[in-house]
Amino acid sequence: MDVRNATPTDAEAIRDIARRSMEASYSLSPAAIDTAVRNWYSDEALAEKLDDQELFVLVVDSDDGVLAFSESTVVGDQGDVLWLHVDPMYRGEGVGTELFERTRELLSDHGGESLRGRVLADNEQGNTFYEDHGLVKTGEDRVEIDDTPYVENIYTEQTADDLEPVSGPDGERLFVDRSDSDRGSKGPFHVVWMDRDREEAYGYFCDNCESLVTSMDAMGGMECNVCGNHRKPTRWDAAYM
Repeated sequence: MDVRNATPTDAEAIRDIARRSMEASYSLSPAAIDTAVRNWYSDEALAEKLDDQELFVLVVDSDDGVLAFSESTVVGDQGDVLWLHVDPMYRGEGVGTELFERTRELLSDHGGESLRGRVLADNEQGNTFYEDHGLVKTGEDRVEIDDTPYVENIYTEQTADDLEPVSGPDGERLFVDRSDSDRGSKGPFHVVWMDRDREEAYGYFCDNCESLVTSMDAMGGMECNVCGNHRKPTRWDAAYM
């Protein structure tokens, strides 16, 4: 079993694994899964990912072919596991653990001092996987997939009360969660909460100019009005569904 960087020739295997992994783990319609996989991992989309110097795609290769893949990036000093899919036929054989550890090492080598992973709340195996590998649930997000709302759990290596207080526009006390960040064109955006229990979200904190951002478009894209830092639509982009 060999963990290596993905190449364009892995596109078909990656699409097949993503499709069957999502069918086994997510309560999504077959049409939604097919459309998502086709848009995320078409030959052109994968080529773009492989050309992105800040995005890493690893595959697990064996005599039986490609068994799993991960997609990850570094946001600030945080390693972000965007996807980790294992062929359902090879789950429970250590494939996911080997890939996770190699992904963690890669992110650490590129400045990721802590780790974050996201998984839908109804993916029992995915949630258990992160818990078994030392991550703790530190927040939730809401995503809409194929016109259906879902809860996405956020797992990190940091404690749940590791928040940075800041002042809001009216002097109110807000809390920046640097363990929950997304890539921006000029720097990361960090989630901002109105309370330490992470029960009510306020918006985002632009790391580039330290401004608060409180609006985004229907597909999760947003832009800082002060410095122009912008975030592309999220990985659950409604246009993909």
